[in-house]
Amino acid sequence: MYIVTGGAGFIGSAMVWKLNREGISDICIVDRLRKGPKWRNLPGLSFTDIVSPEEFLDRLDRSKGLPPTTQAVIHLGACSSTTEADADYLLQNNFQFSRELAEAALARKTRFLVASSAAVYGAGEQGYADHPDNFPRLRPLNMYGYSKLLFDSWAKQSGILDRLASLRFFNVYGPNEYHKGDMASMVFKAYGQIRKTGRIRLFKSYRDDFADGEQKRDFVYVKDVVEVMWWLLNHPEANGVFNIGSGVAESWNELAAAVFSAIEAPPSIEYVEMPASVRHQYQYLTQADMTALRQAGYQGEFRRLHDGVSDYINLHLDRSDPYINNGKRLPASPPDTPETPEAPKEAEAGAGEEKNA
Repeated sequence: MYIVTGGAGFIGSAMVWKLNREGISDICIVDRLRKGPKWRNLPGLSFTDIVSPEEFLDRLDRSKGLPPTTQAVIHLGACSSTTEADADYLLQNNFQFSRELAEAALARKTRFLVASSAAVYGAGEQGYADHPDNFPRLRPLNMYGYSKLLFDSWAKQSGILDRLASLRFFNVYGPNEYHKGDMASMVFKAYGQIRKTGRIRLFKSYRDDFADGEQKRDFVYVKDVVEVMWWLLNHPEANGVFNIGSGVAESWNELAAAVFSAIEAPPSIEYVEMPASVRHQYQYLTQADMTALRQAGYQGEFRRLHDGVSDYINLHLDRSDPYINNGKRLPASPPDTPETPEAPKEAEAGAGEEKNA
């Protein structure tokens, strides 16, 4: 059995899809669906059980550990909001829950993958190297990033970092992110903005060394992300912290051009003021140092932004059923797209809506 926390969310449901494609359906999803549209990620996927995090922890306690048939725990469930202000909530969900799962998995010598985030790097003053020696120097810009850094630091101090894989996701985009609201990728938002208004709205720059729209991110397509995770599942000797990005920084203007090109619409960009509340925690550049993953042996390629956006729009957003799944379903309602400009977030980091997995 494979346990996927956050398995109904963005990256989690894509990982369930990948497992299905590899012939695996004995999967337990740990997630909360609540009242939102996140459940729409699930039809067309094969799994054997779905439980809430509370029920899962209760089962873990009653059975004194993971089921003996567990082959891997893929822990993607977390509070993924970079603007979440409740520090205690973040500690409980992103640190303490992750620690309990890691201890349970390692006690049975079960493969353990856990979602971290590029938000741990803050403004990038110390670069984006994922080497453990760099942990004490990192200064996240928000509590979300700090909660992720806490787990990595705990794993290092506990001497177990070489027995698990912690994945620092950069800006992940792709199908099944539709429920995420303001935390959805700018690719998804831009698509909706163009369809509704014919233009894209981007934040202005407040630094002289970056022109408007030239702030850069390391964008990585979710289909490439799950290929990395599948490889890690099959290479238990590859452990430690791994950046999961494309290794290339591309600008918001380049993203806009890619979306307009895929839609075959004339470019039109409006630069708007960034809310004062997020200017102090805004990252102007992120670029994953992919050395650790490559040295571990991963040889897969990552799509450049233009190619990933084209696949996302042509094979998903422009279809009546935009979800990533294992076959045709009944026509789905087009996903609602936020009309806000680029969201104040540093990276996708998990698979959740609201304040949970």
